[in-house]
Amino acid sequence: MNKVSVIIPCYNHDKYVQDAIRSAINQTYENKEIIVIDDGSNQATKETLNEYIGSIDLLITQVNKGVVSARNNGIAKATGKYILTLDADDYFHPDFLKKAVKILDENSGVGMVTCWASIKNSFGKETRISKPTGADPFSGLFRNNASASLLFRKKCWAEVNGYDRNMDKGFEDWEFTIAVGKKGWSIFVIPEILFNYRNIPNSRNKKARLNYPDLRRYVYKKHKDLLTQNIEGTIDNFLDEIGTQNFQIEKLRNSRNYRIWKTFKQMENKLKNIFENRNVRN
Repeated sequence: MNKVSVIIPCYNHDKYVQDAIRSAINQTYENKEIIVIDDGSNQATKETLNEYIGSIDLLITQVNKGVVSARNNGIAKATGKYILTLDADDYFHPDFLKKAVKILDENSGVGMVTCWASIKNSFGKETRISKPTGADPFSGLFRNNASASLLFRKKCWAEVNGYDRNMDKGFEDWEFTIAVGKKGWSIFVIPEILFNYRNIPNSRNKKARLNYPDLRRYVYKKHKDLLTQNIEGTIDNFLDEIGTQNFQIEKLRNSRNYRIWKTFKQMENKLKNIFENRNVRN
């Protein structure tokens, strides 16, 4: 039975990290170790983590360096053949590891295992279902090929020199699956909802979207070989994306909210012109 190291980076998630740790503890797959990395958290989070010292295998404390550093630090100290990454505000179904490990054990070409995910708000109410594609690395440049939290072989992490430190502003998990895929490893998607992702206010992913153009530019330049080797597919994907954006813009323009906003904007401009003309006459 191959050992799994569960890696949980944590920064100021005292409200949610207990669910993450408990979901790791409650995995029905028994041969595992749980490593939590305190990435310079506040006192409330430190007190919460200290409550689990007897239930986890290792608590690493570091000054705040970001999730990329924290995750790499934890994996470097992991003793398992397989690695399960888990963000501190999310949690897995108890049977995920049991099902995912079996897939890695029986399929030598599979490097990563993910699953469908339930996207929840901060109150735990499901808002939608995410179904990753498990796509090849080229297609992964344009589509969600895996969840951020997934199971993979530690050798995959070593082959790509870990998570890219240049992506400390977000989406490092996206780049990681692309890099691993380029090494010849495939992604297996379990068609079941075995992962719960919390879409909380001020989350790291929401902040990452503010830097999305720069992060995307970096990933495309780093993996430009995929784009140039599949030039027709690259053109098709970019044109499809432009078409989707144009459709969304047109949909917005035809929406009731946009018409109301446009009416108020026109009224605002008229009032502005009236006051400006009055000031000129005075």
